[in-house]
Amino acid sequence: MTKVTKRNVVNGMLFVSPWVIGFIALTMVPFVLSLYYSFTTYDVVAAPDWTGIQNYVQLMKDPIFWTSIYNTLFYTVFSVPLSIVIGVALALLLNLKIRGMAFYRTIFYLPSIVPLVASSILWLWLFDPQFGLINSMLEAIGIRGPGWLVDPAWSKPALIVMGLWGIGGAMIIYLAGLQDIPQEMYESAELDGAVWWHKIVYITLPMLTPVIFFNLIMGLIGSFQYFTQAYIVTSGGPNDSTLFYSLYLYNNAFSYFHMGYASAMAWILFLLIMAATLIVFKSSARWVFYGGDK
Repeated sequence: MTKVTKRNVVNGMLFVSPWVIGFIALTMVPFVLSLYYSFTTYDVVAAPDWTGIQNYVQLMKDPIFWTSIYNTLFYTVFSVPLSIVIGVALALLLNLKIRGMAFYRTIFYLPSIVPLVASSILWLWLFDPQFGLINSMLEAIGIRGPGWLVDPAWSKPALIVMGLWGIGGAMIIYLAGLQDIPQEMYESAELDGAVWWHKIVYITLPMLTPVIFFNLIMGLIGSFQYFTQAYIVTSGGPNDSTLFYSLYLYNNAFSYFHMGYASAMAWILFLLIMAATLIVFKSSARWVFYGGDK
């Protein structure tokens, strides 16, 4: 190895060292320690006490743990498919060649850059059962609005609606995918007599499946870790109807100081996300179409 090569290697290591140190100190070490703490009783104040799999056994008997899993799965099952359908539909509309389209794209994208805390407080006012704008509009057309965030039956649907409001980020990705589809395919379909819905079903959606696949994976990961809006708007209520898994994990760690218990929950969450992601990856060979596939 020449002196120049050695100097380049040393310089490269020096440049990358802040990231390596940060990754080891802030990611890898907490990752490994959380696994150890998951087998202990640890309250931050006293030293951790090794208890084996006791935390995991206790979790299986914890009714609130299962409630949090149900709430999280409910949110995931409804919010992820709805976000894909609405995101693709909006992208199709915003891909039309009409005047002022840049303005419309900006309007639909803006909600996704609003801070979550600010948007959550806004929706808290909109969903107010007595003075909120949504129920006032429903009352104007003779419909009595539900209790929304104060009603256990409507609290999770209300949070799903909140999530759909900020769909602009995913919509932009779908829009980029639409613009990457070769126009020659549409022209050939038109020559064969295809109408608009034929082109959507047999050209647009198959060619868009890699983008849908990406957003599906990101949506699953995000929905399993759903926390901020529920923490700000409902704090898990009413009657634990919005006590999502990440919120219950947070409460155990930073409200009750059951760090060992929370670490066990974190590892179960990690395994659940890995399992869901692997299932989607395994199924992708059947429905994801790439341009180079034959």
